[in-house]
Amino acid sequence: MTVSRPQRLIAALAVALTMASGCAAETNASGQGSAPTRVVKADNGDITIPADPKRVIATGYAVPVLIESDAALVGISTWKRGLEMMTPEHRAKYDKVPKVAGELAAETNYEAIAAAKPDLIVIGVPKPVLADIDLNRLKSVAPVVAIGPNVPYQWRELSRRQADAAGRAGNFDAAKAAYDKKAGELKAKYAGVLKGLKFGHVGGYGDVSAGNFQREFAGSWGTNVGADIGMEYYGEVKKKGPGSQSVSETPSIEELPQSFGQADAVTYTLEPNGQVGASVKYVLDSPLWKDLPAVKAGRTFAVRYTQASTYPSAMFTLDSLDKALAPMLTR
Repeated sequence: MTVSRPQRLIAALAVALTMASGCAAETNASGQGSAPTRVVKADNGDITIPADPKRVIATGYAVPVLIESDAALVGISTWKRGLEMMTPEHRAKYDKVPKVAGELAAETNYEAIAAAKPDLIVIGVPKPVLADIDLNRLKSVAPVVAIGPNVPYQWRELSRRQADAAGRAGNFDAAKAAYDKKAGELKAKYAGVLKGLKFGHVGGYGDVSAGNFQREFAGSWGTNVGADIGMEYYGEVKKKGPGSQSVSETPSIEELPQSFGQADAVTYTLEPNGQVGASVKYVLDSPLWKDLPAVKAGRTFAVRYTQASTYPSAMFTLDSLDKALAPMLTR
């Protein structure tokens, strides 16, 4: 019996479709190439990543964010600066996850990252620091999403993007909602006593050996959470530079009266453990400090956890601000 040419083509097509279906089934069964993907914007371009990452590496500022968001972490860098701002639950997870990098970008252990077999790597370092990382080497292991802050207040937006890349935006949004609720309550609580006050802030990164102190303005580490409860930090950097230099400056100690002379109140950074750091102590011990109008008026406030870079850690900052400002309600 002869078969017409159209029938032969239909038969051949059916065989091809059957084979393709079989290959697809095999691919799906092996888990290779079958997972859905999406594209995210990062400091290193538009990156195609798994829609639901199962094995995530996090470094830098992405570490606390992805721990708190309950990402599927298989490796992290160390994050010593944030340990005092972790809940017991988050600290336990931090201790448990293998460390594949140190505090500095240059301390990245590429072999350990490869051995962890990640399907996503989230690098949370400022863009200029990316030069210290071999991105090509990391990209040979898994998709790399670099999202890091340049200016302190950017942690709010960028931490959500980091959580979203790891498939945990929902968890992030819940933490933000809790923070917003608490900040709103404190803003209402202190509205009467904060209204009209001009604040200044002494930061923790002055250089005693150079004879200078750090003043932080609105949007810096020591001021951004306070702004959420109605604290107004006046002034701006005289000569703005890149990154944090656009919201903070380090004048000489002799300029203390000029820098804070118009301040109605002054806050200053404490270390996460509650101690006064060397650079802040240098200011508090200065005779010039004691002559400031805000100091003479008794309106100086010590604040812990100003290094917060996530909403859960910023909850600790809110607690510290609440404790520091509470006496104002009884004056």
